[in-house]
Amino acid sequence: MVVHVRVIAGLGNPGTRYLTTRHNAGYQVADRVLAALGAQPLAAPGPDLLLWRAVTDRAVLYVVKPVTFMNLSGVAVRQVTERLGLAPDQLLVIYDCLDLALGRIRLRQGGSSGGHRGVDSVIRELGTDQFPRLRVGIGRPESGATIDYVLAPWTAAELPVIGQSLTAALAAVESLLAEGLPTAMNRFNGWAAAAVSAAETQGVDGIENLRIDLQSRPEEA
Repeated sequence: MVVHVRVIAGLGNPGTRYLTTRHNAGYQVADRVLAALGAQPLAAPGPDLLLWRAVTDRAVLYVVKPVTFMNLSGVAVRQVTERLGLAPDQLLVIYDCLDLALGRIRLRQGGSSGGHRGVDSVIRELGTDQFPRLRVGIGRPESGATIDYVLAPWTAAELPVIGQSLTAALAAVESLLAEGLPTAMNRFNGWAAAAVSAAETQGVDGIENLRIDLQSRPEEA
């Protein structure tokens, strides 16, 4: 029984307009974690977050989604960790990463935000950058403004790749809980999605099903 992390925070922006955007990769992984754990919604300690609780054979876990918009994500994370009396190293933050290629994921023990505003907020609110995090690669745009890129939805060509990333991210979370962070890092930091074409592997119906999967949200409290 290795569980050390007790709170999993998926970062993203609230509202239906952002559901399938690149910047909401943290939410998208959190949704898969919620389904895998059979988590149940709880009354949140404030209006800044949505909160779920899961009882596993190893521990009681909490999943949080800040609903303050990305730049204030740390407020919700601090509220939950303070309420539960948990240390920063008992937190896992999941978010999108421009500096990691699409089709890659990366676990880290701690460190700087890499310019991610949501992680900046978590570091500021907790007063430390020493908490585990899981980055989901979205890559950088070939042209155009970064803000437009991160707030745009996944393209048809990207959907099969991000689908693989979300599945791998869930497996990485499960490995972290079962085997610890070092083992999970060794297993998943070298992982890469297969290079696939949406048209070849999914077809029109398959692409639409991937969109529907991303738009499906767990019941909120």
